[in-house]
Amino acid sequence: MTGMTSSARPLLNRRLAEFGTTIFAEMSALALSTGAINLGQGFPDTDGPEEIREAAVRALRDGRGNQYPPGPGVPELRTAVTAHQQRRYGLSYDPDTEVLVTAGATEAIAAALLALLEPGDEVIAFEPYYDSYAACIAMAGGRRVPVTLRAHEDEGRFRLDLDELRDAVTDRTRLLLINTPHNPTGTVLTREELAAIAELAVERDLLVVTDEVYEHLVFDDAEHVPLATFPGMRERTVTISSSGKTFSFTGWKVGWVTAAPELVTAVRSAKQYLTYVSAGPFQYAVAEALSLPESYFTDFRADMLAKRDLLAAGLAEAGFRVFRPSGTYFITTDIRPLGETDGFTFCRALPERAGVVAIPNAVFYDHREQGAPFVRFAFCKRTGVLEEAVKRLAGLR
Repeated sequence: MTGMTSSARPLLNRRLAEFGTTIFAEMSALALSTGAINLGQGFPDTDGPEEIREAAVRALRDGRGNQYPPGPGVPELRTAVTAHQQRRYGLSYDPDTEVLVTAGATEAIAAALLALLEPGDEVIAFEPYYDSYAACIAMAGGRRVPVTLRAHEDEGRFRLDLDELRDAVTDRTRLLLINTPHNPTGTVLTREELAAIAELAVERDLLVVTDEVYEHLVFDDAEHVPLATFPGMRERTVTISSSGKTFSFTGWKVGWVTAAPELVTAVRSAKQYLTYVSAGPFQYAVAEALSLPESYFTDFRADMLAKRDLLAAGLAEAGFRVFRPSGTYFITTDIRPLGETDGFTFCRALPERAGVVAIPNAVFYDHREQGAPFVRFAFCKRTGVLEEAVKRLAGLR
């Protein structure tokens, strides 16, 4: 006996049948087997501030959070989140009824979609999108409707077509899933674009879930503006962020939701049956991180900007067409100037050809042909690692 069912019925339900092993697992395995530099998966190769790490150690030693923390999250973190939203954006939230701590932003997105969707509801998301969006929509029984961000070579950026977004809304549309700053393209939606999205949401009475995990990573003249700040949006918007991208402790998995009480209650109803609670001692440390002086955020942004420019220049010199990001820590490139057209084939060969790992953007698209020539590189690595990657990539020409 093997313990396996003898039925011919597939074990994985149909909603998840299209989701197998992620491209990140495949490419990370290639990095290990070839000794390539991994610029595929978006995690830093150094830890965040020493004082925040020590705050976690102190919480462990003091016995804070070693047992189940409160379901909504520890009060210190919920209070720190509300102070952050008020200080940064002028958004007032009640820490007791309008904040929910989650196991990273990924759980927050999953819980929000599970809580707010009925089977058959349509969800509009910007394509390309973070791969968990599609899986979470499927698990909730929803139907994803992609609106494609188009590459504008003359501007060196990807842009949203607002007319296409309006046309995508139907009587079955329940929710807009917005990500800005946007992974993987690095697009930061402008005030004008966000105002148009807000007007559409109010006009069509849509709920909105916004993924803002890269809120502190915006460059040049870009500005992060939460959608919840626009008229009519606070009461219909679930805003999601997390500590991992801002403080470089991605393994702690501490995220949060801010929203009106009835929305937080709905999301918590789903979240409590996912992880229930998590990351007890780390919640106290993240509360301290959110209170770091402004100099931390300024220096963090400046460091990432320098790394962006280093890698972007190297990629351009190697022959890629580079879409310089306005936010996040990813660079999208076009491989067609190198005589290539298929990102999957290119990325699977790149570790052997150049000793570098990247991710084919097509995995983030429903319309795979739209993303076929685009490849994403992460620059959240040590400067020396990026310099070595640039040297290796120079051999592609």
